[in-house]
Amino acid sequence: MSDHQAKKVYFASDFHLGVPTYEKSLEREKKIVAWLNHIEPTALEIFLVGDIFDFWFEYKHAIPKGFVRLQGKIAELTDKGIPVHVFTGNHDMWIFDYLPKELGFTLHRTPVVREFFGKKVFIGHGDGLGPGDKGYKFLKKVFENKFCQWCFARLHPNFGLGLANFSSRTSRAKTGNDDEVFNGKENEWLYVFCNEYLEKEHIDLFVFGHRHLPLNIELENNSRYINLGDWLRYFTYLEFDGSEYSELKVWE
Repeated sequence: MSDHQAKKVYFASDFHLGVPTYEKSLEREKKIVAWLNHIEPTALEIFLVGDIFDFWFEYKHAIPKGFVRLQGKIAELTDKGIPVHVFTGNHDMWIFDYLPKELGFTLHRTPVVREFFGKKVFIGHGDGLGPGDKGYKFLKKVFENKFCQWCFARLHPNFGLGLANFSSRTSRAKTGNDDEVFNGKENEWLYVFCNEYLEKEHIDLFVFGHRHLPLNIELENNSRYINLGDWLRYFTYLEFDGSEYSELKVWE
């Protein structure tokens, strides 16, 4: 078996570094770095599919404190020639050019289709896709608006980051454990999106985050939808080697 055949593509999502406390976030960050150390020898490419941080905003001359262990590890991986891809999620859509430039990863703001081992893989965070959730889709357009971003940047970092972190905690308290509930395939917006997309183009594997619930659902025509879960409760990731059945693994 050649080195290329031995390589695998890895996917993980929704680390939400920064919550619920500094101590818990640091413990989780060290766990993520240990996982990256583990997969490094066999990694063909690594995809971090959104919400790496519970909140992130890059001011022109300031960034949020913390998370240096993960940032250093990503820089180490890219320096060694291992491609790392980071997708913006609904919590860290305000990653701009600082992190990609400093750490050397490729930033994606929209889903991408890639081919690995002869299989077409659709990759995206998953927020705003499929039917429903019109309120969030409107808010996303506001948050992506350049003028709104300019207005937020006018706030002092102490106030702006504090306000954003308070808003994130409030939102999490309101939604509670809703993400842990599976309400049937027909009520999974991303499952509906996958089926609608398959009517236009064949995809062997759809990979999303955002949902916070590990899912592995068979679709029509030998296609499959995988949701990566999160690293708040499940510590799940996908190791893809081109095989027909892709299985989520748990990092202990």
